[in-house]
Amino acid sequence: MEYGFIFDVALILATTKILGMATRRVKLPQVVGALLAGLILGPACLGILRETEFINQVAELGVIVLMFDAGLETDINELKKSGKSSFIVAALGVIVPFAGGFLVAQAYGLGTADVLKSVFIGLILTATSVSISVETLKEMGRLSTRSGNIILGAALIDDILGVILLTVITSFADPNVNIAIMALKIVAFFVLSGVLGIMLHKGFQVWMQRHDRDLRRFAVFSFAFCLLYSFIAEEFFGVADITGAFLAGLIISNTTRATYVSSRVGILSYMLLSPLFFANIGLKVVLPQMNFMIVSFTIIICIVAILSKVIGCGLGAKLCGCPNTRALRVGVGMISRGEVALIIAMKGIALGLMDEQFVAPVILMVVVTTVITPILLKVVYSSKYDSIDYENSELVNSYEKAKDFERASQALLRQDEGTSK
Repeated sequence: MEYGFIFDVALILATTKILGMATRRVKLPQVVGALLAGLILGPACLGILRETEFINQVAELGVIVLMFDAGLETDINELKKSGKSSFIVAALGVIVPFAGGFLVAQAYGLGTADVLKSVFIGLILTATSVSISVETLKEMGRLSTRSGNIILGAALIDDILGVILLTVITSFADPNVNIAIMALKIVAFFVLSGVLGIMLHKGFQVWMQRHDRDLRRFAVFSFAFCLLYSFIAEEFFGVADITGAFLAGLIISNTTRATYVSSRVGILSYMLLSPLFFANIGLKVVLPQMNFMIVSFTIIICIVAILSKVIGCGLGAKLCGCPNTRALRVGVGMISRGEVALIIAMKGIALGLMDEQFVAPVILMVVVTTVITPILLKVVYSSKYDSIDYENSELVNSYEKAKDFERASQALLRQDEGTSK
């Protein structure tokens, strides 16, 4: 038996954490450091590590956990209350970037042989990573504003729309698949998930309310349910496993122990699975020949990624009656792509819907949008604020609750350390 994988995992975990802390010190998300770790260790730079079947499989678990956690943190009831404004912003924030990415890909001839490759570039640009904007707004004290609430609600709806699009597009990736049968399977999956989801949600709620000890069972069985639902989605319905993971999270969200489950799943994620997932993306990058086509594609896709969200989401906010300043703030708050775009990109590579030479431009696009969003947010929120713009929101309260839970766990850990000395 080969034991080299132990060294690989240790090196990835240590390097991603070191670089993650370094990027955080310069006000960048730790995910940027994790990506850099994969790039530096992989064939694009030092060539110390290569892709292996083991790392690929663990990375797949990592993306499943990320999507499961995203589902756990999505409050369907509050999304309904956020009304049409968040939905319209999210819808246009998907349509405009999708069209922009598709047209850029077509201009570069990516869809000449297979139009799905152009479609997939468009799909990558639809993603929004809410965590960057939320943390920046919270730091500035602007999260509990009308624009902050719209950004939070629209980003969550954006994820749901993106998952649906991903399901449809990836399902048609196999040319041997009968389109009518595949469409029927997709509809059947979502209908079944809707009906069973209600019953399973109530079942989880009753089960969790009956027990107030040994809470670890909730995390274990919830994660097992996530994996099972992911397997069923992929194996029996031809739907992406990450779609099943996201829906599994939605089913358990809003239950009594959802915050606890999310915190425990988070430990599994940041301790092992997420670092390997993000590092594995870097390991996949083989620097293409830097010809004019690749350089220009990278620049244009970054510009389109930024402007399409500002225009699409800003237009959606205007249609909902927001003044120009607030519409601009909403558009800027939706720019960041983050881990969601990377998840979609990796699924495209696995299915042959994205050429390897375009992995580096996509990663650069994610990094650029991630870096520029906090900077632009501070610019557009720099004007004097009207106190009327502040409002209470359960979406914001839910976000704060999850953060408070994490802070409480850290405080207990420090207290234990203090008493043991």
